Amino acid sequence: MGTRLESREAQVEEVIDRLSAEYPDPEISLTFSNRMELLVAVILSAQCTDERVNTETEHLFEKYETVEDYAEADEEELAEDLNSITYYNSKAGYIKSAAQSILTEHDGEVPDTMSALTDLSGVGRKTANVVLQHGHDLTEGIVVDTHVQRLSRRLGITDEKRPEAIEEDLMPLVPREHWKNYTHWLISHGRDTCTARNPDCGSCVLEDVCPSSKEDHDVDLADGSEW
Repeated sequence: MGTRLESREAQVEEVIDRLSAEYPDPEISLTFSNRMELLVAVILSAQCTDERVNTETEHLFEKYETVEDYAEADEEELAEDLNSITYYNSKAGYIKSAAQSILTEHDGEVPDTMSALTDLSGVGRKTANVVLQHGHDLTEGIVVDTHVQRLSRRLGITDEKRPEAIEEDLMPLVPREHWKNYTHWLISHGRDTCTARNPDCGSCVLEDVCPSSKEDHDVDLADGSEW
């Protein structure tokens, strides 16, 4: 018999309790040593695995060491340096343009506000949230990547589909002190267990409270619905 779930708030609390125990030391998987490297890595990570990005940036960060290096780079050469990354031509343009803006508008420092970051080329709210959290130790929102998007929907926490709408749904539900780690817990669980194509429900720590579980059991919901 499944766990009785009274509300989305209760569901979030259960998810946090279990995943925080499963992944007690969540960390960002991108490799970087300063804010500009973080910004570049997150721009590159759009629709690309962190593993691939880390492989690419290992040599990239040796060649381009400063904001000026990116701002003054030949865009075609920069794109060629990124050619194993998805959409590398577009991303090279974003990185060069963002670096130029950082030089001319922010004295060469990666900005520390959501509005200033999202004004940069190639930077949406998700990227800005990552840079704020891991570059400036500021938490203004919840990073909604593909894992957070998929798992939050599967777990019945949100019905929204767009990342921005999912974030708006999550922020009142997830305690603010967990906004940063919520993302990492779901990413870790999404990689290890709740994969996109073949989730391993049989070994999932959330299986008995997951309305999307493939296991043969009943989940007793307060309103009798299937979320």
